[in-house]
Amino acid sequence: MDISIVIPLYNEEESLPELTAWIRRVMIDHHFTYEIILVDDGSNDSSWRVIQELKQQHVEIIGIKFRRNYGKSAALNVGFNAAEGEVVITMDADLQDSPDEIPELYNRVKNQGADLVSGWKEKRFDPLTKTIPTKLFNAATRSMSGIYNLHDFNCGLKAYRKDVVKSIEVYGEMHRYIPVLAKWAGFRNIQEQVVQHYPRKYGTTKFGAGRFIKGFLDLLSIFFVGKFGKRPMHFFGTIGVLSFMIGFFITCYLIFDKLMSIANGTAYRNVTDQPLFYLSLVAILIGTQLFLTGFLAELLARSSSDRNKYHIEKII
Repeated sequence: MDISIVIPLYNEEESLPELTAWIRRVMIDHHFTYEIILVDDGSNDSSWRVIQELKQQHVEIIGIKFRRNYGKSAALNVGFNAAEGEVVITMDADLQDSPDEIPELYNRVKNQGADLVSGWKEKRFDPLTKTIPTKLFNAATRSMSGIYNLHDFNCGLKAYRKDVVKSIEVYGEMHRYIPVLAKWAGFRNIQEQVVQHYPRKYGTTKFGAGRFIKGFLDLLSIFFVGKFGKRPMHFFGTIGVLSFMIGFFITCYLIFDKLMSIANGTAYRNVTDQPLFYLSLVAILIGTQLFLTGFLAELLARSSSDRNKYHIEKII
């Protein structure tokens, strides 16, 4: 099979017939073998009934329904597990992504060797309350991930080599950072394609302002797990030892200063009368706690069932 199209959706009953018809037209025109995986993320409208009707009319449609709303990341993860195509395309169900982009996305993955191609909606039809925070988060993600060639990490329209989606796990709000997950999994050929963005035709957006806070926290999680997931002691232990040593040397300095004052017969203050002593004591306690945290995290990491699980591309 050439292409698997994974579409997470929540309350998109009006757009589904038009979207699937548009996709089928593009697939037929370019002679692709394909499947359309519609993942209903616990919709409370008639989306699932529409999917069932579409399935009866078109065998290439696969419907997956959640009992409740779990979020876009969960829907994508389930869709990725079900996908069988050599190239996996993801897109939103709100008709703001154009299926006409699929042939070029497929070409860049299949024939030009890209591991992942992310869409960039250079001209957006979104309010400033959404576009400005999005630019800030994209800038932060570029800086932390080192993927400097992407302008929009969260664009729903993406194309993946099958190996990519089978090697990553998407959860929480991490659908925003799939390129980062792919990079940490060892897929380096991450490209970008300018895509058309259309105004929303039906319904309203399903994402509120809280997504920015959750997204930033998930970015920190990805950064930490990707870099220190198998060696947490390197993170906590380094900071802990540094904090402990700073506190220790400050305490030694205060004691030495008092002894020198006594030896010279000059006025002095008791070590415990100086605020700097309590700051050094706090640094020592924090350093000890961080070191112990790293030690415990290392024990957990070593006892994990996937401690020696690595992404292997080929064995000769």
